[in-house]
Amino acid sequence: MFNRILLPMDRSPLAECVLPHTVAIARAFESRLTLAHVMESRSRANWRRAVDPLNWQIRKAEAEGYLDDLAQRLQQAGLPAEKQILEGPAAEQIVEFSRTNDIPLIMLSSHGQSGLSGWNVSSIVQKIVLRAHTSIMIIRAYQLASTDMTGLGYHRLLIPMDGSQRAEFILPVVTTLARAQDAQILLVHIIRPPEMPRQMPPAREEIELADRLVELNHAEAVRYLDDLRSRLPGEAQARVLVSAHVAATLHELVDQENIDLVLLSAHGHSGLTRWPYGSVVMSFITFGTTPLLIMQDLPTDQIEPTQAEIAAREHGRS
Repeated sequence: MFNRILLPMDRSPLAECVLPHTVAIARAFESRLTLAHVMESRSRANWRRAVDPLNWQIRKAEAEGYLDDLAQRLQQAGLPAEKQILEGPAAEQIVEFSRTNDIPLIMLSSHGQSGLSGWNVSSIVQKIVLRAHTSIMIIRAYQLASTDMTGLGYHRLLIPMDGSQRAEFILPVVTTLARAQDAQILLVHIIRPPEMPRQMPPAREEIELADRLVELNHAEAVRYLDDLRSRLPGEAQARVLVSAHVAATLHELVDQENIDLVLLSAHGHSGLTRWPYGSVVMSFITFGTTPLLIMQDLPTDQIEPTQAEIAAREHGRS
């Protein structure tokens, strides 16, 4: 699954919040690590200034020293790491390196060198998440982070399931991580009541029909989650809830159940290859407050490029 992990590091303390999580994930999956730092291109100039060659070489040496220090810290945790200096726009370089080297997982801090902001993820993270087309883990830099590289553990894992085979793509990851961390699994299925758009209130017969359908779906969901529980390690728990607002209910559950890691497949039963993620996943990227691991269930060539990507390629841009 995650035989290799890419860690983009920008030399900021915020970016280093990924390190304890990296140790936990890499140990569970026996992953090889690649530390990457992206520098501004030597040949690039903007309206303010051109890049000074000597200054660029000094900054490159500083970046190499920084990666050496990180690699040494990871080595002390028993995890050797490769180092890579990239040159060019940060998001584009990370995406290109990931695709070229077939990286199965990128671990990202929600914020880095540009500092914390009111946005839940930085613009660079958002670009990587939307274009890398691989599995992604996002760590929230605005939360208190452990300084202990080896002491982090996951206790409560939330896995939303919608009954589709795509959603189940995350289950091997859940199984491996739960066993390695001795974590408790919480499976959850949200039943949406039937929509009845009316100018007038629905008739009693319509309400009874809708209630009956919810009951049938509830019984089927319980059977489905019970089957999943029998295939997972430990005493997995299950919740079947009824709500017209799936994403909002899941966010509330994260708080109520003290979840410390949410795991999702990139698409569910309604997911389209037109976009790299389904709506629930996008909600957790945009509004989630806990660490988030997204398993990409589609190969890159099955995810349709956006009109912006097509236009950029036609004009010779990435």
